[in-house]
Amino acid sequence: MSAESRPDVSYTAVPTNEPSRPRNRCTYLLVGTIIILLICGAIGYFLLRHERRKETIHTQTITTDDDTQDLCTTPECIQAAHALLESIDETVDPCENFYQFSCGKWIKNAKIPAENSKLNSLSQMKTNLQNALVDLLSSSPINERTEPKAIINARRWYNSCINESAIEEEGVDVILSFINKELGGWPILLGDKWDGSTFDPYRVILTLSQYNHFMPYRVETTIDLKNSSLRSIRIKPSIDLTVNLIPTTVDLEKTATYLAIFQKFAAALAKDSSTITIDTLGVLKLELRIQLAYLRSQILSLNIVLRASIGNLALANFLGHDFINYVESLYRSANVYLMDTDIVTVIFPEIIHAITSIFEEESPRTVQNFLIWHFMIDQAWKMPKKFRDLEQQYRRLFDMISEEKARTVRCAEYLGETMGPVISMTYTNKYFNKDSRKEPKAMVNNIRDVFINMVNRSTWMDSHSKTWTIKKVQDIKSKVGYPDYFENAYMIQLEKQYADYNFNSSLMLNALKLIQLNSKNSLRTLRDPVDKDEWMITLPTTLTATYHILLNDITIPAAFLQKPLFSNNLPKYINYGGIGFVIGHEMVHGFDDDARRYDMHGNEFSLWTNMTIEAFHELKQCIVDQYNSYTLAQVNQQVKGERTKDENLADIVGLKLAFYAYRKWAQSHRNVDKKLPGLTKYSAEQIFFLSFGHAWCEKMSNAAAESYLIADIHSPPEFRVIGSTSNFVEFDQSFDCKPSQRNSRKQWFRPKTKRRARGQSELNTELSILPVFALLNNYEIYLKYRSTTRMLLHSLSVLVRKTTEFTIEIEHDF
Repeated sequence: MSAESRPDVSYTAVPTNEPSRPRNRCTYLLVGTIIILLICGAIGYFLLRHERRKETIHTQTITTDDDTQDLCTTPECIQAAHALLESIDETVDPCENFYQFSCGKWIKNAKIPAENSKLNSLSQMKTNLQNALVDLLSSSPINERTEPKAIINARRWYNSCINESAIEEEGVDVILSFINKELGGWPILLGDKWDGSTFDPYRVILTLSQYNHFMPYRVETTIDLKNSSLRSIRIKPSIDLTVNLIPTTVDLEKTATYLAIFQKFAAALAKDSSTITIDTLGVLKLELRIQLAYLRSQILSLNIVLRASIGNLALANFLGHDFINYVESLYRSANVYLMDTDIVTVIFPEIIHAITSIFEEESPRTVQNFLIWHFMIDQAWKMPKKFRDLEQQYRRLFDMISEEKARTVRCAEYLGETMGPVISMTYTNKYFNKDSRKEPKAMVNNIRDVFINMVNRSTWMDSHSKTWTIKKVQDIKSKVGYPDYFENAYMIQLEKQYADYNFNSSLMLNALKLIQLNSKNSLRTLRDPVDKDEWMITLPTTLTATYHILLNDITIPAAFLQKPLFSNNLPKYINYGGIGFVIGHEMVHGFDDDARRYDMHGNEFSLWTNMTIEAFHELKQCIVDQYNSYTLAQVNQQVKGERTKDENLADIVGLKLAFYAYRKWAQSHRNVDKKLPGLTKYSAEQIFFLSFGHAWCEKMSNAAAESYLIADIHSPPEFRVIGSTSNFVEFDQSFDCKPSQRNSRKQWFRPKTKRRARGQSELNTELSILPVFALLNNYEIYLKYRSTTRMLLHSLSVLVRKTTEFTIEIEHDF
């Protein structure tokens, strides 16, 4: 089906696992269309019949012509009106709590699905995408003659993934053979028969990395931080270490649950279970030591980045010569031979140094158990049901999800990540209306103009800083929907790129082959020239927008251009309050604490003078203080203003950019936007704010809320809405808010209270680990790491003095 025949990606087919019936599909589509139209007509009739001409909360609007009272009665407008009416709680004063006003009714009626820990207004977008991915992979039998080979192989992989009976029949022979032959065996399964005399952790880490499993370090090819026209090597701790170690060390019951899952998993595979208990406890101790290294780094807020050539002796001395050999061997396995001049950037080197030391101090058996365990739990969802059930318990412990996703969805999403270009191109061809790119591109340009005007009018920036800021804003590129090269016979290129991706009916063999090929292809890009038009990170099937510092571009994927954020057929006040805010938010990220150090080409360059930077920090401190004053009542915990400051700034300024851009558009397009039925008492500007507020309605479990406050760099949705609107005088004017009301910006300017000491909450987190360490008789580890922190910093400074090629940069955190 062509993209033109699908005006909006929310109209996706509900997939089925049964063979398609071509003669019936048209009938189903016709019946479905009639049902949708009847429902929309019924809703529209209800809304029109019960339309009440109440006095507006505030009558000020950018147009006062009588024609603006005309109603938009298209199906999409009726759906949008219904969504807002089912969300707004008019018993709440918008000037007291705009989030509750925008979302109160929605939150009251929302029910969190069992397979998730939260539900939000954008959840339907995710459901639409999932349905589309499943549909394109399963809606009809594979056609060897007409379908591209790349998509045929993707569909073969998918078929092996959803065939649960074949997975049961295959058992665990393939994965165990791989572990024994390629990784040196899993000690926990072998009892005292495992021989660790020749154990080399880097050999195991190397093999796992060749299969795209990076634990405990991640090595990746990326754009160089200093010169965006070059590629370099980036090394950082594996992200899994920050979220997939001990779920909560303050809760012994959960720690015990984690151990029980680990032990059951091993027992289901072991021929000799005599050492399972002691082996799992050994891994737990190792994980606690690694977690302490993370906590120490957080407490000190080190944010160190090391950058040096691969041949630099100081780098080798710090990371260890075995580590450098590991990196060189990894690239060599992809036929890439490193030169001494190749640049390496190391993120959080103090953590990597600590992990290396821990591995040297722990027994080979414990290190091997740790490495294989995390690989196995990652592969468990591709194994027989008893292992999938344990993996689900494991994910429930970390992700707070009570039920597993549908098998079809999980398999389709995985392919969307691992064969992204193939799946994305097929998705956009089948489900995305290409005309939906035009308006967001125009919105980007409109918001850009407003941004430049805002910079020119700013009072805290000097002329030098304004000049460079404007140059960078003017050069921000927008990638909307999908890459232009998707329209230029790109599938021919994909056929070559994925020529080796041939799969059969064995899921585990297919899985190992897929991740191995992906690892090689990623490593090989080190010698490729940088193409700044390439969609390197964010794919069209990604449900998020991004700003890329080193490319100076914003990406708005096709999957993100859905209701409630955007539709070609909705009034502009809806679109600007939705996707317009997102565009503004991402544009502002081009000038946060990280990005302001880079110019319009993505090269390191200080855009601002010291005077402007100082003024900027004063403004940000006000924002930090404001968000520190918020408490999430659901769990009675404080928002971390320091941690979320960059996102809060992007929210506050992004909302202003979107609003002024809408106002600018409306002034030159009078009487174009019609009102929504049932909502005529609200002005266009008020609906703009309601569209913004509604987009961030969210309901979370208590556990998810606590995790959000600890780990997320965004403020909770409630305060993303309240914080942004309370800093905006035009919001006050739109809803006629008074300075004494809680949602009014005037409340922001109050005497500063004594701020929490830096790192206090993290310190409490570290101290709360002590009961677990006492349990494991390993408290001395904590004391050791606390006393050696200064020694580590001293050794880093010594390395700097020894060489000018080896640099340490503080306050960078990418």
